[in-house]
Amino acid sequence: MIVDDDMMSREVLALLAAEAEFDVVTFEDGESALESLTDPAATCPDIVLADMQMPGISGDSFARLLRSTCGPTTVLLAMSGTALPADRTSAFHGFLLKPFSMDDVRAAINHATPPPPTASPAADYEGALNRAIYDSFAKGMPADQLQKLYALSLDDADSRIELMRQAVEVNDDDAYRRSAHSIKGGCGMVGAVELANLASKMEDFGISAVDNIDPLKQFLAASARLRRILDALRK
Repeated sequence: MIVDDDMMSREVLALLAAEAEFDVVTFEDGESALESLTDPAATCPDIVLADMQMPGISGDSFARLLRSTCGPTTVLLAMSGTALPADRTSAFHGFLLKPFSMDDVRAAINHATPPPPTASPAADYEGALNRAIYDSFAKGMPADQLQKLYALSLDDADSRIELMRQAVEVNDDDAYRRSAHSIKGGCGMVGAVELANLASKMEDFGISAVDNIDPLKQFLAASARLRRILDALRK
């Protein structure tokens, strides 16, 4: 699996890996790579090359979320065009400085060292989930009810995003802002910090400020990321 937001780098690496007789899949961001693994028919890759400086989820956060899905057998290799200190790649098995060859990749695989365990995957989730709110709910209700609470909140937010998309198509700024306001309140109540902040910005800016299709996609990606975080916390 090759994950890199730069199309040229991604395609060149895919070509080199295929010529080296690797079976290759590519993704332009961490969200889509992780989403692909939620398919029941999906299998975890043996090796992942992930760029460290992608928009959205990247770096150690991406590595830990992928590891929560695939376990310790998948070799995670970080890559970047800039040399990085060891603490920036602590969740990976190794690091490759661009440009590199497939021989460099094989050497990194052969010399891969498991990253040290972390106390909790929640360490990277501060920007997405208010743990104090989550823990308060967790103490007050059974696990299945907690799961239903967050599923209901996220499903409602995603459905309102679809209403906002429809509002964009007919240029209904009031409906757009009303849905954003509802999302902001609902997500704020369950501690979905990133989603509440995104909804607040969409409410403030409305339709006319920018092309709102990208913020809607950004929200759905953040919603999918929070679902994975909640899955990891339940394990």
